Amino acid sequence: MIIIDALEVGPIGTNCYLVSLEGRDDAVIIDPGGEGDRIRAALKGKAPAAILLTHGHFDHTGALADFPGVPIYIHPADEIMLRDAAWSVGAEMGDTAPRPAATDFVQEGCVLQLAGMEITVLHTPGHTKGGVCYSIGDVLFTGDTLFRRGYGRTDFPGGDFGELMASLRRLMRIEGDKRVYPGHGMATTLSRERSGQ
Repeated sequence: MIIIDALEVGPIGTNCYLVSLEGRDDAVIIDPGGEGDRIRAALKGKAPAAILLTHGHFDHTGALADFPGVPIYIHPADEIMLRDAAWSVGAEMGDTAPRPAATDFVQEGCVLQLAGMEITVLHTPGHTKGGVCYSIGDVLFTGDTLFRRGYGRTDFPGGDFGELMASLRRLMRIEGDKRVYPGHGMATTLSRERSGQ
């Protein structure tokens, strides 16, 4: 059984997720936006196997440096955001601290084997060029692509409204239902978002 612990962290309330399998002593961290001490405490002794970034904006990467040696996964189109605060929007918000470099890159269709889980990567550009969603069983981590009753902005560097609409249409075409854990706000489901409720 998948265990999902959610924390709202960082300066603008980013959802960080700790994802693990029952009975295992390791976990995957998705979007550690800040407050590394809180994230580490929430792991409750589990070893972080990897950090998965849905995209490179500053508010999703603020605690990367708090987990030295843990592999960092990102789409190559967003890798520049770890090096350039103008691209990560951090410069606008007064956060120009350098981020650790990515160790691994994800692409459309990648299947990762981490912490005993099979994690499929969906490239969903629009909010950023390298935005991705991570699918684990009946769960979808959507970053800032899809929110409950909303979606991410496209007026930041690399944003493209047409690409985002195409990515949202793609998510809506996924067969069946999935629980959706977004980068900000409350969890939802694909069926709820399809119905507009």
